[in-house]
Amino acid sequence: MPPRPLTRLRKLCLAFPETHEVEAWGEPTFRVRNKIFAMYASASNHHGGGRPAVWLKALPEDQTRMLRADPKCFLKPPYVGVNGWIGIWLDGPLDLANLGEFLEEAYRLIAPNRIVAAWDESRQKKGIRST
Repeated sequence: MPPRPLTRLRKLCLAFPETHEVEAWGEPTFRVRNKIFAMYASASNHHGGGRPAVWLKALPEDQTRMLRADPKCFLKPPYVGVNGWIGIWLDGPLDLANLGEFLEEAYRLIAPNRIVAAWDESRQKKGIRST
């Protein structure tokens, strides 16, 4: 049986430096320090609209581009969509590797520069490239 969407999401989000999970609005949110970079929207909650999704911090121009590129994969989430956040359906066509890249971009938008720089340096020493 494949892992549940939240299990996969949790594993990806908590792999970033200094991240933790906090329940808010009845759903898991993923934070670096106290700032949210990703929020889970379960299918059973009105936030998910009957499908599991993740809402990510994004630049407004990226939100527009992604919504136009693939409306079956991306959505404009309620509440935070007006601020440029993007939603990704977790039961849609996006594969796990691509989801990880979107999560990393959201993390980088929120995390303090010092944390990102140390993480990049550590990854470079291990021969891992950043997005």
